[in-house]
Formats: sequence, structure tokens, C-alpha cells
Amino acid sequence: MHPGGEIKTNLPFKPVRVAVLSVSDTRDAETDTSGKILCERIIAAGHELAARDIVRDERIAIRAKVLSWIQAGTADAVITTGGTGLTGRDVTPEALRPLFDKEIDGFSVIFHLVSYQTVGLSTLQSRACAGLIGGVFVFCLPGSGGAVKDGWDKVISVQLDSRHSPCNMVELMPRLMES
Repeated sequence: MHPGGEIKTNLPFKPVRVAVLSVSDTRDAETDTSGKILCERIIAAGHELAARDIVRDERIAIRAKVLSWIQAGTADAVITTGGTGLTGRDVTPEALRPLFDKEIDGFSVIFHLVSYQTVGLSTLQSRACAGLIGGVFVFCLPGSGGAVKDGWDKVISVQLDSRHSPCNMVELMPRLMES
């Protein structure tokens, strides 16, 4: 068992429907390497790739796409890549944070911890965040391939594995909309 817990292989694996949204003014289906990396890893982990799209770095476009997937019941989790930096066009957190019913504060902390091991203090330039919108987990990752690998491999994939102990986000899904 490592500090992050353990995967109990005797438990059943429950696939999660995951949608991937790349946020970029310059990437298209061919050049969206971060989106491709995420999609490949989601499928390899045994989850369902529920949807994939690319939108420009515009608050309205980001919100509209994520909300369309959530309202349609398309996904149990949405992962965005891109738009979490410090430049003027980086608006993913501003687009999605106001929609969060609850913010998952620890995600940012843990993402920066694992990112620091890869890129050192450059992790300060990311505003990665996560929250719940309408009972759907939403994770906002930076747009680099390395950040996507760190975010998926070391944080998100583990929490979206129903076999992860002592706890995981999959076991919470049936109760996310309780009142």
C-alpha cells in the first residue's frame, strides 16, 4: 500500500462515463495532444469516453459545452484541459468555478503536489481546480501533455477507480444529489 491507498483487485471495477473538453484557441482535432492523451488513458483504464470536444478560450463556450453534457446526463465526470494558466485568455476556472455546487479544494493541492515533482515551481503557473456541478465531477487541468498525465495518472484515475481504498469518488456518485 502506498500513501495514496490501494486498489483492491478483489472488488468489481465500475466504469465511469468521462467527457473530455479541450480549451484552446489554436488546437484542432489533429493537434490536440492533451485531449488525445486523456482519451487514450480513460479508455485504457476501462472507462467509457462519453464525449470529446474542443472549444475556444471563451467563458460562454466553455460553460455551454460542460453544461450541455451535464444537463443531457452524458457524463459522470468531465475533464477539461487548457485555459488554467495566468494569461489573459486563460479563463477555464473563471468559466466553471461559478457553476460549482461544491469545490473540491483538495484537488488543487494534490495536483500541485504531484506536478511539483515533475515541473518544480513552474506548477505555480497553473490554476488547476475541481468541483461538482449538478452531481458531476468536473476536473480542470492545464493544457500540457505532462500536466494531463500527472493529473490523470496520479490523481483522477485513482479516485475514479471503484476499487480504490480507503475511499473513492465512484462510491459517492449515487449520493451526490442528496438534499
